[in-house]
Amino acid sequence: MSDRIIAPEQVQEDTVFDAALRPQRLSEFVGQDKIKSNMDIFIQAAKKRNEPIEHVLLYGPPGLGKTTLAHIIANEMNANIKITAGPAIERAGDLAAILTNLSEGDVLFIDEIHRMSKVIEEVLYPAMEDYALDIIVGKGSAARTLRLELPKFTVIGATTRYNMLSSPLRDRFGSTWRLDFYTQDDMQHIIRRSASVLSVGIDTEAAEEIALRARATPRIANRLIKRVRDFAQVRGDGHITHQLTQESLRLLDIDPLGLDEFDRRLLMAIIDTFQGGPVGLNSLAATLSEDMGTIEDIYEPFLMQLGFLERTPRGRMATQRAYDHLGIAVSASRQQSL
Repeated sequence: MSDRIIAPEQVQEDTVFDAALRPQRLSEFVGQDKIKSNMDIFIQAAKKRNEPIEHVLLYGPPGLGKTTLAHIIANEMNANIKITAGPAIERAGDLAAILTNLSEGDVLFIDEIHRMSKVIEEVLYPAMEDYALDIIVGKGSAARTLRLELPKFTVIGATTRYNMLSSPLRDRFGSTWRLDFYTQDDMQHIIRRSASVLSVGIDTEAAEEIALRARATPRIANRLIKRVRDFAQVRGDGHITHQLTQESLRLLDIDPLGLDEFDRRLLMAIIDTFQGGPVGLNSLAATLSEDMGTIEDIYEPFLMQLGFLERTPRGRMATQRAYDHLGIAVSASRQQSL
């Protein structure tokens, strides 16, 4: 479902757009105040000791700023950042090539770090702990281990699936932070900042409207600004007004709470096909022809945040709020179980 305009995961068209809007310093980063305040202390302390900052693990739903924070940490430390992803590191030699090309103080950002294989993790452990790379030379009884010293560097890992990281890998990070969904005030601040960077005028009511429909996720907000800006340039004078915002989001089929057609399909599947639940994730995924992991990690968190969906030991259940939002009457028997 990567063609969804409100998909929180990054798509190809976002690459340049996100980079242009990305804050460069902690002082420019909006929201996640607890993480920012702690990160500021750790960065200042590391700089006073003239050492790289400890390894950092960032986790949480996609689109909340994990990659942005990795770039900010590198900028604040005046360090170069090298970027890779867990699936891209297929062999131990791939990781060895990356590590041996790092310089003192560099930041190595590993996105989707939960998708690294156990073999790769074993190579990464001594690199993170001892700044050393163990290479096996030879085969069989003649095999021996050669240890190469590495410059001191910082690993920043990002993941949407914290539970899939092995305990030994988690333990090697000096600090671990969960990014949460953003408040409406923070979202409006982000939207106004993005509009300013894009040199686009925006009314206060328009910023509020986009914030309400952006699913508390900055990446989605920035994508909506891009689409609404196009609409304002074609249907208006380029200034983003409240009315133009409402019209464009209606045409994009995004309702006042940020739900789109797939969200409504998911809720309706639970309500209609499975009488409101509970329904197992496997059955729900089969009904929607969607991957279970995608439903669990991408779609459900926001519906749960809205109070539309509950995860119970017996399966997923639609709540009274979901029925109310969709304008569906609840049967008497169902009302008793809600």
